[in-house]
Amino acid sequence: MTAFPRGATPVSPVGPVAYGLSHEARNLHWLLTNLVEEVPGVRSVAVVSSDGLLLLSSDPRLAHRGERPESPRGSTADLATIVAGLGSLTTGAACLMDGGLVKQTMVAMDEGSLFVMTVSDGSLLGVHAEPDCDMGVVAYHMALFVGRAGHVLTPELRRELRQSVEAVG
Repeated sequence: MTAFPRGATPVSPVGPVAYGLSHEARNLHWLLTNLVEEVPGVRSVAVVSSDGLLLLSSDPRLAHRGERPESPRGSTADLATIVAGLGSLTTGAACLMDGGLVKQTMVAMDEGSLFVMTVSDGSLLGVHAEPDCDMGVVAYHMALFVGRAGHVLTPELRRELRQSVEAVG
């Protein structure tokens, strides 16, 4: 079961993604929506499985009080592809450098930032943020998400999430 902040009530996500999902899947959607809504400067978020498949993504229409933020090419699927590629690249680099496991990667760009954090099962959490975001706050909230969600990403739940993404897409 996913841990929620004291006093928080998990809510079902709105839209076709919510229909028929398990309690655990709805809770992960709630955590992801909360990350987007509560952390200033976050444009979009994607959770990618260890094999590079999109499991969860933010709905840009929900972010920042209804304003549609710009994400890579306007798609969290594109963000998921970038996150999977960057995760693979950094894992390869760490292997070549005998660096151990990659925990977090951050890319600062003129017009935005990209954060990638490893989830306990090898999945990746990716966040595309505004260039002036507070990087410490973004990283902190990503770590909270990983801590709350990482232990529930079982093979069954990953399969359910992947099927829900395919049904919407």
